[in-house]
Amino acid sequence: MEHSQENISSLLRELNKIGIALSAEKDHNRLLELILVKAMEITNADGGTLYTRTDDQRLKFEILHNRSLKIHKGGTSGEEIVFYPIALYDDEGKPNNHMVAAWAAITGETINIPDAYASEEFDFSGTRSFDSKMGYRSISFLTVPMTNHENEIIGVLQLINAIEEDSNNVIPFSLLDQQLVESLASQAAVTITNKTLIDAQRNLFDSFIQLIADAIDEKSPYTAGHCRRVPVITSMLADAVNNINKGPLKDFNMTDDQKYELEVAAWLHDCGKITTPEYVVDKGTKLETIFDRVQLVDTRFEILKRDAIIAALKSRIQTQGDVNDIEQALLDDPSLKQELENLDKDREAVRTYNVGGEALAEDDFKRIEEIASRTYVNPENETVNLLTDEEKQNLQIGRGTLSIREREIINNHVSVTIKMLESLPYPKHLTKVPEYAGGHHEKMDGSGYPNKLTKAQMSVQARMIAIADVFEALTASDRPYKKAMPLSQSLKILGQMKLDNHVDADLFDIFINEKIYLDYANKYLGKNQIDDVDFNDIPGYAPLA
Repeated sequence: MEHSQENISSLLRELNKIGIALSAEKDHNRLLELILVKAMEITNADGGTLYTRTDDQRLKFEILHNRSLKIHKGGTSGEEIVFYPIALYDDEGKPNNHMVAAWAAITGETINIPDAYASEEFDFSGTRSFDSKMGYRSISFLTVPMTNHENEIIGVLQLINAIEEDSNNVIPFSLLDQQLVESLASQAAVTITNKTLIDAQRNLFDSFIQLIADAIDEKSPYTAGHCRRVPVITSMLADAVNNINKGPLKDFNMTDDQKYELEVAAWLHDCGKITTPEYVVDKGTKLETIFDRVQLVDTRFEILKRDAIIAALKSRIQTQGDVNDIEQALLDDPSLKQELENLDKDREAVRTYNVGGEALAEDDFKRIEEIASRTYVNPENETVNLLTDEEKQNLQIGRGTLSIREREIINNHVSVTIKMLESLPYPKHLTKVPEYAGGHHEKMDGSGYPNKLTKAQMSVQARMIAIADVFEALTASDRPYKKAMPLSQSLKILGQMKLDNHVDADLFDIFINEKIYLDYANKYLGKNQIDDVDFNDIPGYAPLA
């Protein structure tokens, strides 16, 4: 086929456009499809196949096109190619010089065959069989290896039957066709390699993120799975917000890159906990440090009871002389009996306060003070209070099990998270990860931590992670300080947090309206937690209008 100078210039411009399009395409299947389709277009080929080279030295069928037969397999078609991969070498390591695609991959040379039926160099028996079944005739073949910038052959581009525009007859591929496809194949190989490297780096990055999350969860059996579940809820909420067409957030949308940025932030939102001591994370009772010190207090009560018995014996001996039946004498002593009962009651009270369930009343604080002021003689023969100041302060924790100092340690994990994440050299599409991850304990009214941000100062994405973190904590069944809540109770608490302006009201309404809570519950909560939810019982819920 003769090409005019104008035609050649047009083809070169088209080739340049193709190169730009290849560089812009991010989806792997669409990229491979684009390579083959554009190669067919610039050569006016009727059909084509794109192969990729596998690690076990085979050519895998990726995409198969034939315009006149209306065949489209692989790639974006969704229809699987069932042909076996072509081996480049046999079991003895000898190169496959019978198959034209294999030989192009092995030698790195383009093979241009004017008429496959007249060729004796390669085995086209499979082609002839295909033609016979389909009523087709595969004549001209242009087989071009795809060689990347490291001079590695990563695949093969094969075109079939160049069509002359005027006569619509099959003709051989011209030298210009060959040069154009070789140039395209070279660009394509570099693009595919770059895409593969980018995907590999992203996979490594994602795996490292999940490794950090797993390490945090492994620190404590009470938070195992938290770092994995928060991204799930966040992604569910992000998808719902993206798809919603009503309400205040109907115009809010995220690109795929922005959704990935949010997902990374959700995975890393608790990375600062890697510095938090396990005894604080795991603290299930008020007196617990490395172990539950209530056992030490129990021992001290036993010392007090022993001392009371000894004192009663001494008093009885002094007043009544020799006592024959000591046990009966002790049983008959009303003051001793009362003291032992009081000690047992105080010990039981300490155990109750140690659990950290209900909030303490004013009388509870006084009772703890009275118990703490009891004294006993320690092994150093010193008279000391039954409870140390630190133990007394821990028992007087108003709600939960953490002291002010321990709460500060826990809260500090967000500051550490922000500091850790801000120290990383992010690519452009991940620069907001620290902001998104660092806001998961902020509240819409500015009462959260660490920066006391208000709703107006937070991005929608940061608010998404915040509500996901709260809901996961409410429904979690692995916390040391509470039992697993049923779904209805969790939503009531979350609704009250909306009314208190602690979580984002718009996101909360979408969370309920789109039943994200139920999708999550069906996958991650126990059946005993999934109860009936009455929207009328959820404080603050307003159906989207």
